[in-house]
Amino acid sequence: MPYQEGAVLHSGGHKGTEAEFGRQAERWGLREVTYTFDGHVSERERGLVHLDDAALAQGDVSMEIVSRHMGRTYHSAERIRRVIQSIFHMVVNSHHVLAVGWLLPSGLVKGGTGWGVELAKFFNRPVSVFDQERNSWFTWREHSWHPETPVLEDRPFAATGTRNLTEAGKAAIVDLFERSFGPAPE
Repeated sequence: MPYQEGAVLHSGGHKGTEAEFGRQAERWGLREVTYTFDGHVSERERGLVHLDDAALAQGDVSMEIVSRHMGRTYHSAERIRRVIQSIFHMVVNSHHVLAVGWLLPSGLVKGGTGWGVELAKFFNRPVSVFDQERNSWFTWREHSWHPETPVLEDRPFAATGTRNLTEAGKAAIVDLFERSFGPAPE
C-alpha cells in the first residue's frame, strides 16, 4: 500500500536525478511510472510503461521548434526526438513537475531537462527547479523564477533532471520527500 495513494512519480528513470527520485519514491512507498521505449536505457525498472510508436507520436513536436525554443542544436535528432516525446507523457500525466539542474540567465534550464520544464509551463503545470549552482529551489510563477521551496502533494508529479546529480541535488530530493511526507517509513 503506497504511503500516499495519489502521489505517483512519473519519470524516464534516467541515471542521476530521475533515478534518485525513483529511489526516494520507492523508499516512501509511492508508485512509480517509468516511461521507456525501444532503445531507451533506464536505471529504474519499477512501473515500466513501454511507449510504442503511436504513443510516442502523441508527444511529437518539430525538432526545429524545440531547438529554436531551447536556443541550442540537438545532435542525433531521432534519439532526442524520442526522449522529448516521452517527456510529453511525464508532464501531461502529472500535476507538478520538478527538475534538478541549472537555471540559466535566460530563464531556461540547462540541457534536455529544460524541455520538461518548458512543457510544464506550456501546459500550465506548477514547476519547481532545484538549481545545483545556487543550492536552492525556484518556482515558476508570474512569468519568472521565484525562490520557493516546493512540497509534494498527494497527486501525480513528474521528475526530470541532470545525469550529473551533485550531493546537494541528492540532498534536496531527500529533503523534498521528508518535507512532503514526513520521515521515511522503516
